[in-house]
Amino acid sequence: MNIQLIDEFVLDWKLSGKAAASVDAYAKDLTEFFTQTPKPCLTSTKSWLNQTPYISRRRKKAQAIRAFSAWAAEHAITGFEWWRQVPIAKEKQLPQTTATKDDYAQAIKRTKNSRDKAIIETLWSTGLRRGELCALLAEDIDFLAGFVLVRTSKTGKPRIVPLSPAAKRAIRTHLHGRKTDSVFGITPNGVRLLLQRLNVPSAHAWRRGWAVQALRNGVSETSVRAAAGWTSGAMVSRYTSALSGELAVEEFQRSWNCH
Repeated sequence: MNIQLIDEFVLDWKLSGKAAASVDAYAKDLTEFFTQTPKPCLTSTKSWLNQTPYISRRRKKAQAIRAFSAWAAEHAITGFEWWRQVPIAKEKQLPQTTATKDDYAQAIKRTKNSRDKAIIETLWSTGLRRGELCALLAEDIDFLAGFVLVRTSKTGKPRIVPLSPAAKRAIRTHLHGRKTDSVFGITPNGVRLLLQRLNVPSAHAWRRGWAVQALRNGVSETSVRAAAGWTSGAMVSRYTSALSGELAVEEFQRSWNCH
């Protein structure tokens, strides 16, 4: 019976336009939950969640349970009301770093081959996530129009991201004479290790740096949001707020230097 409800939940959510990858992940977690805890209660559910060592995975499993409970309530399916009380573990809030122009310059200086330079130029130019960058195919790059087509994204929706002249040159140089479908031929973990080897911030810090630089250079919030693939304006507003503070400090410093 519970497995049948999961199937109905999955179908309903997909028809409502939810990202297929997210719905399938929820379905996998719910199936595991029902299988391992046939007669769940709040205590046994907490114990089941705590068996997962990583906080991020515990959060996703708890979110799946609560999402299913909300769906059941909407469809007048009883017996799952207490699921809304399942706690979602709080992630440790680590200081967020933002890649800067100095990080970019140092990374370019330290690269030892055309592929690594092309990766750095692409991260700085596009703010792509690691998985998105690794999934790029040669046919996804339009050198004439100056953009990349991101087919595989977190939201499940493709998008177009502008490509800087420097990034185009670096990618052209890297691909010259090569017969390959994958642009970079690297895994997300490979990107992580590359950035560590270059002694520069993480890929997500480069994504933040890209957004901040774009806003600093006058790109509209709407355009940044579209290129980043953000579904709401909350994320770009966060960057705008942070940038406003930085610009205010710079203005005061310039005013002091004038006297």
